[in-house]
Amino acid sequence: MKTAVSVLYGWMGIFVVMLVASIILTLLLRFTSLGESTLEMATLFISFIALFTGGLIAGLKAKHKGILVGAITSLLFTFVVFCYRFLGLHLSFSVVELVNHGAYILLAMFGAIIGVNLSSGEESA
Repeated sequence: MKTAVSVLYGWMGIFVVMLVASIILTLLLRFTSLGESTLEMATLFISFIALFTGGLIAGLKAKHKGILVGAITSLLFTFVVFCYRFLGLHLSFSVVELVNHGAYILLAMFGAIIGVNLSSGEESA
């Protein structure tokens, strides 16, 4: 049960980072001369930060099994994105997107490992 709650907190963290980044990128697109193609790397970097942050929050909440919590958090994110693309847009993942989602999984696991180690210091104090 604690793992599920920590994954939920990680998902909320991912959602908040993505929401704030979407607002900022929307404002940049609206009020500057930047085009959508120039923001492609920025959106990839922001999604990396979002998944790392979500894994970190999940690890802080779980306080154990960082690899498992981070993997579940990112795999559920990948599953939701795949379902949206497949069911909503009738597209499947390309090789580049598979590599990106592989990096998402690794970053969320790394963030969760760091989160577990940060939270274990609080328990011993």
